[in-house]
Amino acid sequence: MIDSRPVCDYEGSNYQTEFWDKGEREYEDRAERIALRALLPPAGRLALELGAGAGRLTPMLAGFEQVVLLDYSRTQMQQARARLGESPRYTFVAANVYQLPFAPGLFDGATMIRVIHHLADAPAALKEIQSVMTPGGIFILEFANKRNWKSILRYWLRRQTWSPFTPEPVEFIKLNYDFHPHTVQNWLREAGFRIAHQRTVSHYRIGLFKRLFPASLLAAADALVQPTGDLLQFTPSVFVKSVVNGQLPAPQPQPGPFNMRANFRCPVCKSELHDEGLEILACSTSHRWAFKDGIYDFKEQLS
Repeated sequence: MIDSRPVCDYEGSNYQTEFWDKGEREYEDRAERIALRALLPPAGRLALELGAGAGRLTPMLAGFEQVVLLDYSRTQMQQARARLGESPRYTFVAANVYQLPFAPGLFDGATMIRVIHHLADAPAALKEIQSVMTPGGIFILEFANKRNWKSILRYWLRRQTWSPFTPEPVEFIKLNYDFHPHTVQNWLREAGFRIAHQRTVSHYRIGLFKRLFPASLLAAADALVQPTGDLLQFTPSVFVKSVVNGQLPAPQPQPGPFNMRANFRCPVCKSELHDEGLEILACSTSHRWAFKDGIYDFKEQLS
């Protein structure tokens, strides 16, 4: 059956325009790109971009031969297709991170930026992601850090009731969580990842600084201190590069072009899918899914 855990749904949202383009977040965007550029491998075969949204960061995955963009919102996938254009490098998928519709051990790279803070069961999602990655694959996770210096200051001044030092997540708005760095690190290890490197991001996320200094200057200053993330994590955003336990297998020659469609699996029962005609994929247990307007839709079953 379809997973019943609550999901933050951006269906119908114009998030890219309202939050990023009009939201005065050029500094954050630049700082995140700097962190990704430092953490991503120079090349790869197949990357999974979880919570890809409208494709803001997809061009950062240029070193991969192919990229699968995944988001729970069909609207976001439509906007990503419009933004990135038609290309055989990209596959667009609407699906739930708790039930990924892919074969085991498929991806040698994955990113999840500004997504985990919406997950009520983050450990389960991390285990699901690990299951579709190949041993030795690189996973880059960004999380919202509850132990950031602004939260610490508010707590000390008694303007905040929850402690930034305790390990449990804090839900400050429905389906919006901040996490303690040690908790996220433990979750990654329990899911089968080995932490390779951390970078702290958005050191200067202060309204006054953003009004006084150009975004390019703030981002350049951020880049200088991001590498300290292996020692200290007190920024509102933390990027973690982790590696799937095991060794990356030697590449095998593939007969002909890679067929992403052959690597889908039913998200409910994990069995193989076959074409049923009229752009419908189905499994042996009669779960049916649609391919429409260039998007593989695993969000809801067809009746």
